[in-house]
Amino acid sequence: MSATTLTLPAAAAAGSTPWSWPGAGLGLLAGLGLVLVLLRLPAMRRVGLLERVAPYVRDAVPPSRLLATEADAGPLAVVERMLAPVMGDAVAAVEKVLGGRAGVRRRLDQLGEGLGVEDFRAQQVVWGVGGLLLGTGAAAALAGARGVAVVPLALLVLLSGVSGVLLRDWWLSRAVRRREERMTAEFPTVAELLALSVSAGEGAVGALERVSRTCGGELSGELRRTLAEARAGATLVQALAGLADRTSLPSLARFVDGVAVAVERGTPLADVLRAQAQDVRDEGRRALLESGGRKEIAMMAPVVFLVLPITVVFAVYPGLAVLRLDL
Repeated sequence: MSATTLTLPAAAAAGSTPWSWPGAGLGLLAGLGLVLVLLRLPAMRRVGLLERVAPYVRDAVPPSRLLATEADAGPLAVVERMLAPVMGDAVAAVEKVLGGRAGVRRRLDQLGEGLGVEDFRAQQVVWGVGGLLLGTGAAAALAGARGVAVVPLALLVLLSGVSGVLLRDWWLSRAVRRREERMTAEFPTVAELLALSVSAGEGAVGALERVSRTCGGELSGELRRTLAEARAGATLVQALAGLADRTSLPSLARFVDGVAVAVERGTPLADVLRAQAQDVRDEGRRALLESGGRKEIAMMAPVVFLVLPITVVFAVYPGLAVLRLDL
């Protein structure tokens, strides 16, 4: 009886080992949820200065919640309001850790989608949460299959979340680089059309309006934004300077300088635009040759490590087969 009593708990413990890690993970998630709920209770949350002063400086009486529309009272809006404090804290934490607000602002301006820094940080938080979920799933799979220790699994989850945040930043840089590449490819055509319009007798503003209206693409969108700033009160030179500041392309900087000099001093603009278009085409040709030169060694890798060994095998194997037959 005593032997049976001793062996049963051991067998039960051995049978429950594969389910211990998923159960521990669920318990950890439940504990984190309870901690978040407790931290967000009104008694635990510190009231900020803005929340204390806001009721005394309002211009109008807030409307009744009973008059809210269905869109405002929907389940998604309720969930968004519930997650807004947590998202605000997460955005502030990411901003404090990563920093570089000016660099992010510049890249967002270069992207030209009207995205704010806070919106971008919120997207980074969402990508980080997605990385945490993927890392948690991978850790649970590894724990159930191989019984990996806790520390490597925690590091895997943490690195997955950090990778998600950094991946969103890399994706922004990649989008900016591709947009500027498209603008560089569009610039010679736009410059030629501007030169044609100027040669036909139109001024700089009229040529910019015609080209931005008839063309499509990233550069035409930037020209439309420049003209909108000029209509809003800025001079054409100031609006073009803003165009040069929003991009990091030397060709656009030279284009802005040429148009500014032509507008201020009355110099011929058509010849300058044609020369700039030709310079951009030559620069693109040189960049293509340089890219081919850099990739020449990479193109030799499949030849040396794949094609050449297969050729040697096809050449040598028949002779070796004949020698074996003769032996």
